[in-house]
Amino acid sequence: MQNVAISDELLNQLTRRERKHARRLLKKSQRSFSIKRVDPKTRNQRKVFEAYNEGQNLLCHGVAGTGKTFLSMYLSLKDILERKYNQLIIVRSAVATRDIGYLPGTQSAKTKVYEAPYVNIATQLFNRGDAYENLKVRGMINFTPTSFIRGITLDDSIVLVDECQNLTFHELDSIITRLGENSKIIFSGDFRQTDLQKNEDKQGLRMFMDVLNDMDIFSCIEFNQSDIVRSQLVRDYIITKLNYGLI
Repeated sequence: MQNVAISDELLNQLTRRERKHARRLLKKSQRSFSIKRVDPKTRNQRKVFEAYNEGQNLLCHGVAGTGKTFLSMYLSLKDILERKYNQLIIVRSAVATRDIGYLPGTQSAKTKVYEAPYVNIATQLFNRGDAYENLKVRGMINFTPTSFIRGITLDDSIVLVDECQNLTFHELDSIITRLGENSKIIFSGDFRQTDLQKNEDKQGLRMFMDVLNDMDIFSCIEFNQSDIVRSQLVRDYIITKLNYGLI
């Protein structure tokens, strides 16, 4: 395994106790750190693989349980481990977290609860419970709320904007215009499940989607009930909700 150092950017976000834990975690980790092979299970998942490998930026949207975030993290981390990019930056914003900068504590402490889905995915991809923290210590993953992304340029990075249906046009515009050299962006979400309340915000969301659809460097892939891979219960539940017009 290659020697790695803890990134200065990460250290600056941590308390003394967290820095000590990060260094101990890095020192302790001596096992092979390799990602498992993942193959597409549905037609639309295959489209994601093909578009990504052709160098396209992605908009993956549609019903829950279809593997949108899972596949996005897999493809991104695979490229990062192969040194094609330096890091995966996960941008996540629920409406309730927009004012997270005003809460007490470090950025790391305030955002930890929202990182849980990505901890779980990393555990599955690497078959080890410390995978996500290990990737963060190595500077390969960086979790960033939208509140903290302004004013930075994202070079040599893959940016995953998750739950993007909860972002306004202005927020989405602010994120995409931060992309620098040798960077790729993936938007993931379900536009029918937005938490946005104002009509103008919902219209802005649709406008942003239309803009991406008109760009040659973007592939927009819509997932439907036939792509649900989570479990039979989830599949039946979502299909029933669709039949009742609840989605």
